[in-house]
Order: sequence, then C-alpha cells, then structure tokens
Amino acid sequence: MNRVIHFEIHSSNPEELAKFYTNVFGWEIKEWEMPGLKLENRFWYILTAPKESKDIGINGGLVVRKGEKPKGGETVNAFVCTIDVPNVDEYIKKILDNGGTIALPKMAIPGMAWLAYLKDVEGNIFGIFESDPSAKN
Repeated sequence: MNRVIHFEIHSSNPEELAKFYTNVFGWEIKEWEMPGLKLENRFWYILTAPKESKDIGINGGLVVRKGEKPKGGETVNAFVCTIDVPNVDEYIKKILDNGGTIALPKMAIPGMAWLAYLKDVEGNIFGIFESDPSAKN
C-alpha cells in the first residue's frame, strides 16, 4: 500500500506556530537554512520523534501560508492529521493552555479509543487519539 510519509502545516507566523507544537507535543522544529531562499519559501522541518527512533509515525514540515489563515467555521478542506497521545484530557488542557481551541470535543470510538479535534493558534485542525478498548459514550 501507499503510506503517507510526510505532512505540512501552513502558517502565517511559523515561529509562533513552532512554539505551539513544541510546547504541546515536544516536537523538534527547526528552520532549514538554505542560502538565497525567498522569505515566502522558508521551510521548517518537524521531527515528531528523535531521529533514530523506532516509533511509528511520520515527520513533516512547517511552511509559510500562501493565503489567509482560516477564519473559523469553514468546512475541512485538507487532510487532517491525528496525533497519538497517552491521555486526551491532559492534551486538551495543554492545547488550550497554549492558545489552541476545540473544534470537536472528546468523543468515544466505542471499544477502541477517545478522539478529539482541535485547532492550533492559527486555526489549523488536527486530531488527538488515545487508545482505550473500554471507551464508550
């Protein structure tokens, strides 16, 4: 099968958004230094686990947004990435404490997990997922 191997988050303020994801999830986010690169083409790489990690998942990038950031209330018009967390409630608190908001509150996927959809400080939607076979509504 063809697997997703990379993701990108679009941002009007990459430095601020990098702080959000670093503070909430502990990701390493660094700007890729490329001489002569135009300001609007800057790129930050995102490591979601240490370089030599055997953890399942993918790494990504942070790019400069080419248009307006979401105003809120729009339908989802991109892939939504979902992040595995040990405790959805704790991560909702961390996200809110760092300026994020709730898009869809915590819900059960019965017999499998807890899931919530949130927005980062720029309105990008992402999910958080806590495995829990006892989850139910």
